[in-house]
Amino acid sequence: MLTVNLICIGKIKKKYWTDAIFEYKKRLSAFCKFNIIEIDEEKTFNNPNSSQINSILNAEGKRILNSISKGSSVISMCIEGKQLTSPELAKKLGDITLNGKSSVDFIIGGSWGLSDEVKAKSDFKLSMSKMTFPHQMARVVLTEQIYRAFEILNNGKYHK
Repeated sequence: MLTVNLICIGKIKKKYWTDAIFEYKKRLSAFCKFNIIEIDEEKTFNNPNSSQINSILNAEGKRILNSISKGSSVISMCIEGKQLTSPELAKKLGDITLNGKSSVDFIIGGSWGLSDEVKAKSDFKLSMSKMTFPHQMARVVLTEQIYRAFEILNNGKYHK
């Protein structure tokens, strides 16, 4: 069974987001082992300059890199990444398992994004949209799309 890890900067603060994620996590248990790995976010300065932002990205990036599973396929959520349809994401997950990987790590960075080092470690860069979403919402949407992908792969009725 594939292990899917969602590596995220920060914690979910609102119950309605955690409830939504829990529902999809419960549904995903039929298809994979699903883990959420929350990494502490760096303290952000008021109006940080580019040097301070780089320092934040690098510190968070090191913690992200330490959380990536050995031998895992790494998919980073990046605005410059490729946008996929739900069936295309399902195919990507299917291809990962066909290529002998036993785990996939999805990465959602902090409010400043991801360090170049994390992006370089990525096997694929995925963009949810050209729009910007709160990180809590992005986590819910990504979890739902992972569930939808497994439903598609298993010819379920969820995806219409």
